[in-house]
Amino acid sequence: MSDFLLSAENIRLVKDSKIILQDVSLTIQQQEIITLIGPNGAGKTSLIRILLGLQKADAGKINKIERLRIGYVPQTISIPQVMPLRVRDFLTLSAKVLFNSDKISDEQVHGVLEELEIEYLFEAAMQGLSGGELQRVLLARALLKKPQLLILDEPAAGMDVIGQQKLYGTIKNIRDNHACGILMVSHDLHLVMASTDRVVCLNTHVCCTGHPDDVSEHPEYLKLFGSAGLALYSHHHDHEHDMRGNVIESEHCLTCEHSHHDHEHVVLEKAILKQDNDNG
Repeated sequence: MSDFLLSAENIRLVKDSKIILQDVSLTIQQQEIITLIGPNGAGKTSLIRILLGLQKADAGKINKIERLRIGYVPQTISIPQVMPLRVRDFLTLSAKVLFNSDKISDEQVHGVLEELEIEYLFEAAMQGLSGGELQRVLLARALLKKPQLLILDEPAAGMDVIGQQKLYGTIKNIRDNHACGILMVSHDLHLVMASTDRVVCLNTHVCCTGHPDDVSEHPEYLKLFGSAGLALYSHHHDHEHDMRGNVIESEHCLTCEHSHHDHEHVVLEKAILKQDNDNG
């Protein structure tokens, strides 16, 4: 049996008299990939935020090992369009701000980019990345933390089927190479079947859980998604995340009239910290 990392026990969350989560329990083990699926409004994002400590549940308990290192990969982030920022700088700055680490070297950055097969993006501008490239850069940022647990919020959103399959294969390799646990939200069960150990189907409560083959034939799953057995639904992504992963309601552009890059990075770092304090 793999080692315990984190668990949620009987989590309950209510917003504006509406039940968002009801008696939700979940356990994540080391070297286990769990995929969280469910329709819009099922409470998936709320559960992720509670697990990350970004939101407080009304009832229930979160248990985790001491000093658990969690790497979080949001769907996307807001990148200031007016501020030149290379991938290498984004990753080293993120490590400094998010992980309180000044020890991330260019060699370490290049190493995680190479692992994710995007080493060619080392000097690339963040503003020019495609959706798939940005997701892999965000994954690289999470790996720099040397996480024991990776949490990914729909990491393949916006990608074509081939891109999704490649990314899910990469995620499985990360589990194998880093011996970490992985919890990811996905909208398409059949694409993650080969890359996940366990599926949790959520619709306010846990409808069913188990091996993907078993879940795809479970009556509660079929009631939600039909006899095709595919968790296909429309995700209305009407928000973005700041560079700490917090949800922001609209694009948040930061401006700096000075051209000196060091000054720009200081401004960006302060803005990231301010956004975190505002959201905390």
